Amino acid sequence: MARSMQHSLSNDDVPAPSWRQRPRPVGFELSYRLEGDTLVIDSTRKVERIRLEAVEQIRFIHAPSNVSSKGFRTQLRLSDGRSFSFGNLSWRSLTDMERNDRGYHAFVSALAAAIARANPRARFIAGKPKSIWFALVTVSGLALLMLAYFILRALLQGAHSSALLGLLLGAFSLWQVKPMVVLNRPRELASGEVPDALVPGRLTA
Repeated sequence: MARSMQHSLSNDDVPAPSWRQRPRPVGFELSYRLEGDTLVIDSTRKVERIRLEAVEQIRFIHAPSNVSSKGFRTQLRLSDGRSFSFGNLSWRSLTDMERNDRGYHAFVSALAAAIARANPRARFIAGKPKSIWFALVTVSGLALLMLAYFILRALLQGAHSSALLGLLLGAFSLWQVKPMVVLNRPRELASGEVPDALVPGRLTA
């Protein structure tokens, strides 16, 4: 289950920032834990330790799944070319997912701050890469234009039931596509910045 861990204590008895996630319906749960300037990833089968000074880029994206439209991911790219990501959704069964936005935001914020300290040159980016985002905008725009043409033709031919169906489909498509386009707009962030729109769960007073 996706949750903040509370058992790893520092010398000051403060829980080490941590996060758990089962990224797939079938498979092991992954745990992420910050130990100073090192990120420890435990996949049950092995434990990997990543020096945060090796993180060249951290990217935040909106990544809806087939089960939830409220999916978000944090992607890290390392200096050796490797990359990995984790998100706010965790599978509990083949059909059920769990969200823990508050714990996710707390861990990502601690991780972002630690990366900024360990490597001030690391890039912080929001949204998809520009080429992917432009392709998404183009395909989405064309699909909506084709749907609008279908609705207009149906109205002109007096097929009001078909036009209504087209309108309902258009409204649903817009509801699904708009967040992916708007939230994933590529933009540079300040070092250590965590965008609330892509990392939900910030505590408010």
